[in-house]
Amino acid sequence: MAGLKSGAPTPQSITLHSQSRVLEVGFSDGATFRIPFELMRIYSPSAEVQGHGPGQEVLQTGKRNVGLIDLQPVGNYAVQPTFSDGHDSGIFSWDLLYDLGTRQDELWAEYERRLAAAGVDRDAPMPEKGGHACGSH
Repeated sequence: MAGLKSGAPTPQSITLHSQSRVLEVGFSDGATFRIPFELMRIYSPSAEVQGHGPGQEVLQTGKRNVGLIDLQPVGNYAVQPTFSDGHDSGIFSWDLLYDLGTRQDELWAEYERRLAAAGVDRDAPMPEKGGHACGSH
C-alpha cells in the first residue's frame, strides 16, 4: 500500500481532532473518513508493528487513548504521524489512509479476532521490547 496508485483519490483536507482522537480526511472523490488514532496506531505500516514479513506482525495493545501529537507531510504522497506513545516510524500513504477509512469495520473485527486468539485484552499494556537488532525498532 505504499505510494500512490495512479488515479487514486487524494486528500483535499486533513483535520486532526485531538479531543475525539480522530483524523478526518476528505478525498478528491468526495469520500470523507474519520479514522481513529487507535486504528492508525494498531495498523501502522512501520516494521515495529508489521514486522519484516508475513506472520511477524506485532499485536498492538493499550492504544485506546493514544493521541496524535504531530503530523508531518512526506512528499506529495503521505503523512508521518507522531503518536503520544512515542511511535513515529509509520508513513501513511494516501492509499493507506483511504484503505483504513473504507475498511474500518473490517479492520476492527480483525483486530478483535487477533486479540481473542492471543487471549489478550485491548487495553493490556504492551510487553517490554526485546533486543531486536535490525535498527527498525
